[in-house]
Amino acid sequence: MDLALYFKAVILGIVEGLTEFLPISSTGHLIIAGQLIGFAGEKAKVFEIVIQSGAMLAVIWEYRARFARMLGGLRHDAAARRFAVNLAVAFLPAALLGLAFAGAIKQHLFHAVPVAAAFILGGVIILWVERSPRRTTVEHVDDMTWKDALKVGLAQTFALIPGTSRSGATIIGGMLFGLSRRAATEFSFFLAVPTLIAAGAYDLYKHRAVLDAGDLGVFSAGFVVSFVSAFLCVRWLLRYIATHDFSAFAWYRIAFGIVVLAT
Repeated sequence: MDLALYFKAVILGIVEGLTEFLPISSTGHLIIAGQLIGFAGEKAKVFEIVIQSGAMLAVIWEYRARFARMLGGLRHDAAARRFAVNLAVAFLPAALLGLAFAGAIKQHLFHAVPVAAAFILGGVIILWVERSPRRTTVEHVDDMTWKDALKVGLAQTFALIPGTSRSGATIIGGMLFGLSRRAATEFSFFLAVPTLIAAGAYDLYKHRAVLDAGDLGVFSAGFVVSFVSAFLCVRWLLRYIATHDFSAFAWYRIAFGIVVLAT
């Protein structure tokens, strides 16, 4: 057993779980953390898929009753069908652009300097949105129309740029388009499920040649740690936004980006 490799798996699992649903970019943190601890290459990309799946499962578990109602009510419940349609509509823009430009984005932008620049710019945008006057037109996720979902989906396309943050783009975009802070945050959680499933399946297929049964232990450790840390983070974030805005995350992004550029 390579204890050093297990240690790296645990560290990256924690990083993924704590950053996937906060507006601070899990991809950006994984790129930086992977470079710092020397965990890179094709196998590292497959590992990232595994720990992202752990984080996604945390959302499914936290909202298992909601997803069960949606799946069970598709034939006879109009609210369940509307929820499913909203997820599909919001998912499509990033999926289509991702298929078209994923290769170019990974080739040119998956490096520390572009990630750091995206961190800083994203922080500035969060501060601008939080300090600008807004009118809330959608208080709860169930009040969303397909047009609201499409707007959030278009905002999610900016997350194709590493360092932008998928959750940051969807949450802040949702707030900018009239969703309440809680509605935007919860819809970002829900939208993570089809987005991460599709992205994970696509990347796993591309890197299937590097899969090895000998990696099962390390991958399992990362998966479990990511699930637990993401589950705790989701619950904490919902409590946090009840009394706070996202300015603290914006300042963190700016400071983190400056440190990365400086080093």
